[in-house]
Amino acid sequence: MQQEIEKWKPLESETVFEKYSRGIKRVDFEMPDKKKEDYYIAYGNNSMGILAVTEDNEIVLAKQFRPGPDKVLLEMPGGAIEDGEDIRKAAERELLEETGYAGDMEIIGKSFDDAYSRKERFCAVARNCKKIGEQKLDSTEFIEVVLVSLPEFRELLRSGEMTDVEIGYMALDHLGLL
Repeated sequence: MQQEIEKWKPLESETVFEKYSRGIKRVDFEMPDKKKEDYYIAYGNNSMGILAVTEDNEIVLAKQFRPGPDKVLLEMPGGAIEDGEDIRKAAERELLEETGYAGDMEIIGKSFDDAYSRKERFCAVARNCKKIGEQKLDSTEFIEVVLVSLPEFRELLRSGEMTDVEIGYMALDHLGLL
């Protein structure tokens, strides 16, 4: 007989860190066995990653330093969704700001940031992308736009040397390009 999994009961929570619209809360839970355990849960604005495909079937990527991995990575453009902002409009804004490209945008799905986060990451696909302007980067963004072929992008996903790998695979699956 299979055990039924119960949702844990939150008892109390406390914000232990908050900066740049991100934070960590310590949450005390009552477990199914009635013991009390604390967990640290990330929260903040939801975000998105965008698979941007040009008219020549090249993938538009953002080359930038990422402080978590402590590396310069090639990544799909994307970023935070502002409070109350339409998800598609946020994706269009982030693609244009980070790369100067625009295309036919479609939101195709989402995933959880990770098992210890309340944030969701949306997946967008932008087809027929063209460069229509210059980058408009935030003061903490230093991005070089790089175009790669579809086989190069698949290899990059397989390497694990980027963030948002699940978003890349979700987008390729949606386009029938796996």
